[in-house]
Amino acid sequence: MRAIVRHTRPRNASLWNDMDRLFNNFFEDLPQDGFYAPRVDVREEEGRYLLEAEIPGFSEKDVDVKVDDNLLTISSVNVENSGKTEACYLVRERKIREFSRSFVLPKDVDNEKISGSFSNGILTLTMEKRPEAKPRQIEIRQEK
Repeated sequence: MRAIVRHTRPRNASLWNDMDRLFNNFFEDLPQDGFYAPRVDVREEEGRYLLEAEIPGFSEKDVDVKVDDNLLTISSVNVENSGKTEACYLVRERKIREFSRSFVLPKDVDNEKISGSFSNGILTLTMEKRPEAKPRQIEIRQEK
């Protein structure tokens, strides 16, 4: 008679998986060693790309966007005390955050036609495509 070995999940495995997921998601949003990386969405539309970055607690004056060749860099240093003497805090729970994220741009982006706007903690960069990068219809003629 053969023994059949079956792999069974413990009854509470689902609970452990849920707890793991909860803690992984919780710690995912916390800055690691003072490093903050804003979450971004990038989408392609006809004739352009849109990049949206969540940067709560920053203003448009705190954000620096640069393009060097085909490398787009978004960075900031939240310097609330620059030029001031160090304040004497009684409670200080908010940290001064800085970040830098870089993205390699697609070859069809026109670097001269990148524009940005900032509203409610969301930075939106619009990156226009070069006209020659857009698909065009090629007419096929019948030979005589």
